[in-house]
Amino acid sequence: MKKRPVITIDGPASAGKSTISRILAERLSFIYLDTGALYRAMAYRLNSEGWDGAEESLIKLCRRIKVEMRKVTDQLRVFADGEDVTQRIRTEEIGLLASRVSAAPAVREVLLSVQRALTVEGGLVAEGRDMGSVVFPDAEVKFFLDASARERASRRYLELTERGAVCLQEIEDDLLRRDSQDRNRPIAPLIIPPDAVIIDSTDKTISQVVDIMLCAIENSGHLPACKK
Repeated sequence: MKKRPVITIDGPASAGKSTISRILAERLSFIYLDTGALYRAMAYRLNSEGWDGAEESLIKLCRRIKVEMRKVTDQLRVFADGEDVTQRIRTEEIGLLASRVSAAPAVREVLLSVQRALTVEGGLVAEGRDMGSVVFPDAEVKFFLDASARERASRRYLELTERGAVCLQEIEDDLLRRDSQDRNRPIAPLIIPPDAVIIDSTDKTISQVVDIMLCAIENSGHLPACKK
């Protein structure tokens, strides 16, 4: 039997990668890998450990911290030192710290093996910042999902207003800061893989983006039919 493909979805923060990847994986009956959650889990534990920001202590801590993905009722959940932190890592503070530590070679080395171990049987939708360029360079299908900074900030604003008062401009400023960190880090910066299908989701619905991806996968020859 032909191995099912690995599909990567890269893009900047709040471009819709997580939502789109989950739906795409569900439509294809593939495993959904939220690689950003791994870095957030590492950042969460570093924060809990009171990391002082020094590179030397980062190396020691990240090699001691155990981050893993476990399948729980057909969903992958992220654990840090045995604790399910899937819900606890979705804060702006942890997101900014994750973006910072994701550039550290020691952190990337620890988490790279965790990610690649999930591709043994294929059938994987992986989203992050460097999935198609670094982690899975041989992925059969690659996407780069983008949107304007204002659109991404508006989406994040709607999510955060449910938790309390937030400022749209501050969110946009944070996103632009994170974009700069991700695009300019010396190791595995956010880039568009040369063989990726580029999708600007600014004026598109979730369903439209998913349909574009499904048909691109079909046209690549890695699926027998475009699933609707």
